[in-house]
Amino acid sequence: MIYLLLSIIASTLIFIVFKLFSKYNINTMQAIVFNYIFACTSGLLAYGEPISLSGLPQQEWFIGAVVLGLIFILVFNCMAITTQKNGLSVAAVASKMSVAIPIIFGIIVYHESTGLLKISGIIIALFAVYFTSIKKSSGIHIQKENIIFPVLVFIGSGFIDTSLKYIELNYVSKNDIPIFSATIFGCAALLGLLALTYQRIRGTLNIQFKNILGGIALGIPNYGSIYFLIQALRAENLDSSTVFTINNVAILLVSTLTGILLFKEELILKNWIGIALSIFSILLVALSI
Repeated sequence: MIYLLLSIIASTLIFIVFKLFSKYNINTMQAIVFNYIFACTSGLLAYGEPISLSGLPQQEWFIGAVVLGLIFILVFNCMAITTQKNGLSVAAVASKMSVAIPIIFGIIVYHESTGLLKISGIIIALFAVYFTSIKKSSGIHIQKENIIFPVLVFIGSGFIDTSLKYIELNYVSKNDIPIFSATIFGCAALLGLLALTYQRIRGTLNIQFKNILGGIALGIPNYGSIYFLIQALRAENLDSSTVFTINNVAILLVSTLTGILLFKEELILKNWIGIALSIFSILLVALSI
């Protein structure tokens, strides 16, 4: 349970760092790329064994890590487009509602435990995600021509969580978790560096030191969120559907409360309903363990 708690804390720190980006006018794209570089570096430093770059492609989990790395940064870009075209609420709901994919996968494929408390908690959690993510009293409206972007965020985010569980269960040893995580972030960093190189060729790249600092501030908790989540998924007394439900809802709950306390964010009635449902759903799922 301690790893699940640490994953929630690390993910909440990511939220805080992102909020500070706008305050200090940090270039998000550049910071994201540097974030992946430093997250990769964190994994390499945490790995306690000699590192052989030539031997990495021989690892059973290598291809999966490469695919995840590419999807990481693609999903981020889709989230950015979704926010621009459909609003922040749509992006938040699409990202967090994707927890349904690994939950259903875990129950069907891994035959994970089900019961009235757990199923009720999961269903309530989905409602909690929706209500907590709404930031406008008018609700969520998606134009038909832009619906592809939130759909891609939903599928991509769900694919990432589902794949993390599948790969760590079948191919990643406990000692390889740091290098596995580092490889994911390293591949995402390479794709991001290609994008920055393209900007450089076009003459539109202007790297500032504060963007690098932003990347460092984001990279360390980003690595921690993945590392601790994988460790939580390996816990014998917690199945993946329980981990993903509590993790996603608790992150949304703590991030929302942090926004109120630190950034003086104002909530509408639906948000408070979402907070209440979040707490109730976590209790139900926790009691079902």
